[in-house]
Amino acid sequence: MSTYTTDKASPFTRAVISSMRKIYPEALADQSFDNTGLLLEAPFDPIRRQMNSVLLTIDLTKAVADEAIERKDCVVVSYHPIIFKGFKALTLADTQQQSLLRLALEGISVYSPHTAVDAVPGGLGDWLADIVTGSLPGPEPETHTARPEDEITDAVGKDANGNAVREEVGEVDGEQSAEKEKIPEQKAKKRPGRPSMGPRQSTYSKPTYPKPAELEKTDLSPSTTGHSRNVIHAVKGVEGFGEAGMGRLVKFKEPQPLTHLIERIAHGVGSPKGFPVAIPQTQQVEDIQIRSVGICAGSGHSVLKDVDADLLFTGELSHHDALAATEKGKCVVTLFHSNTERGFLSSVLKDKLTAVLKEEWKRVREEVKGEINSNWDLAEEWEDALKDEDVLVECSERDRDPFGIVILQSSPQVGKPLSDGS
Repeated sequence: MSTYTTDKASPFTRAVISSMRKIYPEALADQSFDNTGLLLEAPFDPIRRQMNSVLLTIDLTKAVADEAIERKDCVVVSYHPIIFKGFKALTLADTQQQSLLRLALEGISVYSPHTAVDAVPGGLGDWLADIVTGSLPGPEPETHTARPEDEITDAVGKDANGNAVREEVGEVDGEQSAEKEKIPEQKAKKRPGRPSMGPRQSTYSKPTYPKPAELEKTDLSPSTTGHSRNVIHAVKGVEGFGEAGMGRLVKFKEPQPLTHLIERIAHGVGSPKGFPVAIPQTQQVEDIQIRSVGICAGSGHSVLKDVDADLLFTGELSHHDALAATEKGKCVVTLFHSNTERGFLSSVLKDKLTAVLKEEWKRVREEVKGEINSNWDLAEEWEDALKDEDVLVECSERDRDPFGIVILQSSPQVGKPLSDGS
């Protein structure tokens, strides 16, 4: 007679874990602080078996947990560990613990690779390096610095009769609508730096975030720009991964305009509506040439603090660290922490894990069949799971950085966009 075992994970979970460990060995992770590996091992429930599917996410939030439960995924691969420190209790009062308890109840396990993905050759660090060295379609654009604010007028165009108009941009679901309402102006007037306090149809947009669909496509081509690339902090002693390490230092053979790198970064990470750029106060953005780039996904201070590079490219850097960099003549580009990481899931990890998991699932199925032959009490419980040959890896549609960009809708644009070659 078959018995329900609560001391084993599903066979597919085993295949996912072994696949992730093959691609991103846990020994590559930064052991000084990180908590990688299998963080939640849900018991196999033969009555309510999950799909043979994996959900990839940067952060395991309540929204992502809901998504995994709705999809009936078997495993959530969360880049960031949801558990960093030990628990003294597991309760529903804590939102993160609540997500873990709900996932366990549904038979969904959680695995986190985190800094192992950063360190591995061809991993997150190299993906970001590919972006800054990539090639945009056509000639890279000329760029311009914004003109002084005291020259800005409220009029940003003219109607068919030549009258000055101000454009009010509507907003739908966090994005600017294509339709613009043109409001006639009596006369284009200079105004002080602070915005007018007059009535406005819409002042700021809702927060905007890089969209999952944009992260899955990019018009960046592989690099044709001569450069060298090196690991900043090497990780040694992991067999088969001799070139592993945290951070990347790119050195160009020929100096690159900072504005070209900004364009490449924007195209490579889903064309966000905006992101912070810090430059020395004595320089103009279009005049800056970059010979070297220090790269670190997520929070970059510990990896980049001693790096001699013209540009620091990372997810986040504190006010004082950025100020110190610009005072030394360096530039800084940050994207908000997880926006340097999220595109990797759809651009690299999804296909790589799918390929490895298909082969690993075949191996695990044969392995488990051997275990069943020596313990016939388990045969009925595991039989259906082993018949299912399907493998599916998807990226979360609900995962996003906590920070979005709100866009001033009713004021004229200051200066010209970087892509404007006029």
